[in-house]
Amino acid sequence: MKLYPLTFKPIIKERIWGGSKLNTFLNKELTIKNAGESWELSSVPNDVSVVDNGGLKGRSLNEIIALDPEALLGKEVVEKFGYELPLLFKFLDANKDLSIQLHPNDELAKLRHNSFGKTEMWYVIQADEGARIIVGFKENSSQEEYLAHLENKSIVSLLNEIPVKEGDVFLLETGTIHAIGSGVVIAEIQQTSDVTYRVYDWDRVDADGKGRELHTELALEAINYNVVNSKINYTLKSNERNACVKNFYFTTNILLISSHFKWEKRKEAFTVLMCTEGNFSIHFNNEVFHHKKGETVLIPAEISAFNLEGSATILEISI
Repeated sequence: MKLYPLTFKPIIKERIWGGSKLNTFLNKELTIKNAGESWELSSVPNDVSVVDNGGLKGRSLNEIIALDPEALLGKEVVEKFGYELPLLFKFLDANKDLSIQLHPNDELAKLRHNSFGKTEMWYVIQADEGARIIVGFKENSSQEEYLAHLENKSIVSLLNEIPVKEGDVFLLETGTIHAIGSGVVIAEIQQTSDVTYRVYDWDRVDADGKGRELHTELALEAINYNVVNSKINYTLKSNERNACVKNFYFTTNILLISSHFKWEKRKEAFTVLMCTEGNFSIHFNNEVFHHKKGETVLIPAEISAFNLEGSATILEISI
């Protein structure tokens, strides 16, 4: 199997809070209203990504992993996480406020759902004036205080609302109560998991007057009731790897490419490039692969070097 920088067909998800910015800001073709999420790279059952370029076009991510797991994922990744892609990559358009929610840790998710937990990070691509997110509590709280405010529909008064702008980064550990506010477009990197506990949905109802399911009881044991500091500070220099997030599940650097960048890595793990601004090209094995804002590229583990050219902001994610 000949491997090369791989792109995949986006999986567009309609959401009650979605809009049209996946098209206007990130160049996605939309055939649905209220497009909230573009799953860029996924091995979630029933939502497995399909290659969209080159000789492997039309084959699923899981299919090409099975052909040679170490060449694609990398030896260290296989030893650590097994034979599936351990991360899920998304772009999100919050035209309206998302629900207030949280995700369980690995142990709880395994026990209850036979799933991984969901540690995740957000990179703000675009934010309207006055846009904000919710992350954690303003002050250390308790289950009793939380439940009282949830019952009175005053839960937001306990939570930490943070104004956001382009380039802001947040790391959300499992158990952190959170919500993306309206007017925000983000890139999201997370563990491969679709387990979410929704605790408040702004009293929204559908055309039949029904609200979305809440997970009040499931959430109680999973919530971190203490104050968290989720915002990540980083420096940004052109044509360098700018360190941003590093944890057990993933490492994210930000590349600010202004001309030419010699890209190198070890062969022990795959890398994903998410372009959040501009255009760039990958020069590899006498071939040129062109990419633009809103595209996500999987670099197989066995590829250790190539040249990047262009003017772009790129999230570089690896294990």
